[in-house]
Amino acid sequence: MYDVVLLSLAEGGGSAEEGACGSSCGGCGTAERAACGPRVPVLECAAALTAAGARVETVTAASDREIDDVLSRFDGPVRPDGLTWPDPDTKTRLVVATAVDGQLRAVVRRLVRRYAPAPSKRPADLAANRTVPDLPPLAILPLDPAGTTDLAAQLGLPRTPAAVAAAVLTGPVRRLDLLRNDGGSVTVDGALMGGADDAGRAVPWRGRVEVDDTVLSDGSEPILACAIGNGGGYAEFDGLRLLSDGDPTDGRVEVAVAVPSIVKQRFRGTRVRVEVRRARGRAVSVLPRDGELQFLDDGVGGSINRKRSWWTEPGAWAVYAR
Repeated sequence: MYDVVLLSLAEGGGSAEEGACGSSCGGCGTAERAACGPRVPVLECAAALTAAGARVETVTAASDREIDDVLSRFDGPVRPDGLTWPDPDTKTRLVVATAVDGQLRAVVRRLVRRYAPAPSKRPADLAANRTVPDLPPLAILPLDPAGTTDLAAQLGLPRTPAAVAAAVLTGPVRRLDLLRNDGGSVTVDGALMGGADDAGRAVPWRGRVEVDDTVLSDGSEPILACAIGNGGGYAEFDGLRLLSDGDPTDGRVEVAVAVPSIVKQRFRGTRVRVEVRRARGRAVSVLPRDGELQFLDDGVGGSINRKRSWWTEPGAWAVYAR
């Protein structure tokens, strides 16, 4: 018999940098917590798990601390080196209810924060191409069963509460790549660098984009968009195909930049042609040249004005599949 924790983030959650709750719950006092209670799919999944013999607890987290309280249940025995490490033999299983992929990202980010050792304490049993051990698997419970573009849909994971319950109890574990970045966060799907104006048109920007030893842009030319893909969430931008094949299991990150150029046509004036340059590798860096650069990372907005790097952690996290 398994103990299953059904974890939801309070409404507005998704960015761990801003806390799990966000602004819509007003800090989640008593009244607001009632409004952020379990959604119908969560209750249905809990009922299906209970009917299958599992012991179920539903938790609505409104802060990083409350997420960490849940994740601490997956800690293994104390190691001789003193590191906190996940228990590979745990009988506790985790289901994360998500309205947006940013909420899933918030939970995975806290897993990384919990189990990633400091560089000075790196143990000998950690794989050379990883900075974190195998993170505990989790099941994703989409709060929109009809969704077609979120990460669960891309991965072909179960979407109904009953199917998610079956997967967490009897389904196989599928290990996936994770992108970490030097800003202290993670990316489970992808990031889109660049902003848009009030009409939704891309605003050109300049920046140096490198994938391993390949330079996609040296910073001297305008860029309409840069997609950094672990999955396929940002495969298209404004009708333009950027990423060719988002694969979160190949140990590499796919990067694409869209660069516009003016083409002169005899007797027909000029037109704008967009060149898409692509590369794959273990790491990517983006150095903006024109001040603040807006971006979306797993649907969570932000900006950078200095170099930001992402690197691949092959098979670092895992989901229960079907």
